[in-house]
Amino acid sequence: MTTPAEAFMAAYHDRKPHVMSDLIDSCRVIGDGRTSYEVLAARVSGKRRVLDLGCGAGSLLAAIDGAEALAGVDLSAAHLDVARARPELAQADLRQARVQELPFADGSFDAVVSHMVLMLLPDADTAIAEAARVLAPGGVFAAAISGGVTGALKVFIELANPLFDEVPAERRVRLGNPRVRRRDGLDELLGAAGFEPASWDPIDLDFGGPEADVWARCCETFYPVDTLDAAQLKRLESAFREETRDLVEDGRLPAGMTMRIVETRLRADLPR
Repeated sequence: MTTPAEAFMAAYHDRKPHVMSDLIDSCRVIGDGRTSYEVLAARVSGKRRVLDLGCGAGSLLAAIDGAEALAGVDLSAAHLDVARARPELAQADLRQARVQELPFADGSFDAVVSHMVLMLLPDADTAIAEAARVLAPGGVFAAAISGGVTGALKVFIELANPLFDEVPAERRVRLGNPRVRRRDGLDELLGAAGFEPASWDPIDLDFGGPEADVWARCCETFYPVDTLDAAQLKRLESAFREETRDLVEDGRLPAGMTMRIVETRLRADLPR
């Protein structure tokens, strides 16, 4: 059964099916030049059967090299329409489904990936258990998890948090799972599902740019912004521009985000 938070996310992406993939594609890993999709895709390069949990518009799946079979699930029908239109995904098995209830048989995949989804799920343990179920023994699970923010992104969230608390209860949405954002917490969830201890590699993304672009990226990065009314959003924008005015240098407003690339394997000795 879809939760209110999941319904919010599906509706958000049905209205804006390109917004998250465009955001990630525009922000590069510092000192590397790749997108975080490309970094995560490299972790499963050459795996024969790959599933993406929360595949969105298909950018991550399209970046995976060497797979014979690609599959993805997402709550948003509009997201899946965009993904299906990609020539690289013409043969992919893309389904509208919850990551906590995967419509695939046990042991169907050699790798499962997920980009910035797990930390949004209160019941991430169920999603991780499902990933383990559909993986073959020894299969790889790789995920991108959000970390800290810097510069204008940090200013933005500090200004926005009090406004989110003002949102009437009927419009309020709570996303996130603190356990997933901590290494010990995520290791506990992974271990309980039969995974080996995970690697935990940080990458730093550059979200900076012209002030208008950074403002838009901030709004797109934090889903609860969509719950603010017009007056609240105007207050937030005014405060943001005031607080970041002195950060602008040569027409560029600095902003950054750390992601953690988590990789583990399903234990091969588990009973099936």
